[in-house]
Amino acid sequence: MSISYRDIACCIDESEAAGRALAHAAAIRDLVGGRLRVVHVIAPPAFLVSMAASLGGAPVHDPQLEREAAEMWLGEQAQATGADAVLLEGHPASTACAWAREAGCDLLVAARHRGLMERALLGSFASYLAHHAPCPVLLVPAGRDD
Repeated sequence: MSISYRDIACCIDESEAAGRALAHAAAIRDLVGGRLRVVHVIAPPAFLVSMAASLGGAPVHDPQLEREAAEMWLGEQAQATGADAVLLEGHPASTACAWAREAGCDLLVAARHRGLMERALLGSFASYLAHHAPCPVLLVPAGRDD
């Protein structure tokens, strides 16, 4: 059996912990000389409306503006690490796993973090990846010194 990490994907959000995960993914890519893709999943507009209602009716922003902002931010993250940007839409964990399967990823990297409220509403992203990803998963703990 030959193990190869030639196609690495790092799932990120705007957290400091995700930045740490991206640094780990870039270091692995640099060691093995593979390809790195930075993946960010945005929730579909219907989900944002229902979440806003459950949180007391907070206003929902323009989905097109949200997407454009996400594309710009993700492009900056990818450029800073010499990676390719991949912006997806859907439930974050299941969408990331489905994409990784279709893309043929050899390794998924993600931060292991979420606040209590996010876990209650969305479930644990890291736990879902660990149990459903089509490839090995590296979960980077938040706030730990290297």
